[in-house]
Amino acid sequence: MKVLELKLSDPTFAKLEEAAARLNLSPAQLAVLSLAEQFEEVDARLTTDAQFRRAADYVLDKNAELHKRLA
Repeated sequence: MKVLELKLSDPTFAKLEEAAARLNLSPAQLAVLSLAEQFEEVDARLTTDAQFRRAADYVLDKNAELHKRLA
């Protein structure tokens, strides 16, 4: 396990402490959980982007064939 040190402004840390207290977590626990959630969202977006690119490439390839036949 690695240790990461963060520098947060006082207002940002206050928000983190407040949110963590509402969830009965330490600020560090909430920060770790929040980062993990963000990584999941990024992974999902990257997967969706890759799927879209594959679909777009497929459509463009099919349209290229059609344009050749119509020309």
